[in-house]
Amino acid sequence: MGTAKLTYDGKEYELPVVEGSEGEIAIDVRKLRAQTGLITLDSGYGSTGSCTSAITFINGEEGILRYRGYPIEEIAQNAKFSEVCYLLIYGERANKEELATFTDELTRHTLLHEDMKKFFEGYHPNSHPMAIMASMMSSMATYYPDSDADVDSNIIRLLAKAKTIAAFAYKKSIGQPFIYPQNDLSYPANFLRMMFAVPSEPYTVDPIIEQALNLLLILHADHEQNCSASTMRMVGSSEANLYASTSAAVCALWGPRHGGANQKVIEMLENILADGGDYRDFLNKVKNKEDGVRLMGFGHRVYKNFDPRAQLLKKAADRILDQMGVDDPLLNLAKEMEQAALSEPYFVERNLYPNVDFYSGIIYRAMGIPTEMFTVMFVLGRLPGWIAHWKEMREQPGVRIHRPRQVYTGANLRRWNDDK
Repeated sequence: MGTAKLTYDGKEYELPVVEGSEGEIAIDVRKLRAQTGLITLDSGYGSTGSCTSAITFINGEEGILRYRGYPIEEIAQNAKFSEVCYLLIYGERANKEELATFTDELTRHTLLHEDMKKFFEGYHPNSHPMAIMASMMSSMATYYPDSDADVDSNIIRLLAKAKTIAAFAYKKSIGQPFIYPQNDLSYPANFLRMMFAVPSEPYTVDPIIEQALNLLLILHADHEQNCSASTMRMVGSSEANLYASTSAAVCALWGPRHGGANQKVIEMLENILADGGDYRDFLNKVKNKEDGVRLMGFGHRVYKNFDPRAQLLKKAADRILDQMGVDDPLLNLAKEMEQAALSEPYFVERNLYPNVDFYSGIIYRAMGIPTEMFTVMFVLGRLPGWIAHWKEMREQPGVRIHRPRQVYTGANLRRWNDDK
């Protein structure tokens, strides 16, 4: 591709330039410190490529998101979540036989080891489901072998059992008995039944809700080198096993600036409603930058014009709410606030459009998913992407353990005895 020249202290250095398959150009600084004694400083890694990857492509300026080259719009319209899992993890679409085998394995491995149920007894009834998810993911390493020969089996186990763990965590929080998985149901339907069914009462999964959850899981399946995916790679670079790496990624996703954002959207709307429902007053406070007032669910760090996932979810939200006949003051407030923000020059000029977190929170609430479970739902969707990154990194030659540098700004040399 060529080289870039760096001039420092009267000397000139040439650094290789590499180009990705979609025309992304990067300066390779891997040998910068060895050649010059310098490091790069990039807080938040906004201009740093931490790896090469063939999983997901994003163009934030043009609103493009593709999994393994397939546009998210086509995937969302045509695929099942299990197909997307296979595509992300193994690089290509499964043929009919491969998909049948993969789906069957996802179904047959949904049960937890009976001893693992005892772990739930030790959690406080008010434990956040994400804390349970993180600890249960890590504990799976104590039940299943960790070797190169077991990687594919552990991938299946993790994907299959995650939804059981999530549903059990919810049942624990409300004091209801666990509902075991049912093997004739799809991935999303199986989870919904374990979440909402109760013993001795018939339960049929609403196909509208099943389709909505399938869409949400697909749209959350991967998003390139975000905080949790990067955590998955960083922990995995130490050759930590799949379960430990996933547990770390769950913890990263838990934060309100990442996977917890859709929960914060609902909490914001609840606060506005509790204050009388005057969303225009709230938006004015946002524009005036009043302390403690944050507009959640609008704008995106990567997408500069629109979030393609949000566009898909907006259409789905309107359809789902209409089909379900939902009449919720909070959801009505969300739609009114969305329209107001989209028509305000202040928000339009700053590209503060509703993002995927705004619409996913609305849909989850309409589906009956409790607010504290929103981030757990994000985990279920993001698992195949995390696994794909962990697997890709393990299979790439010459991957080093992640060890970022720093620019030290502390005290200079001082002597212990001088401070007496």
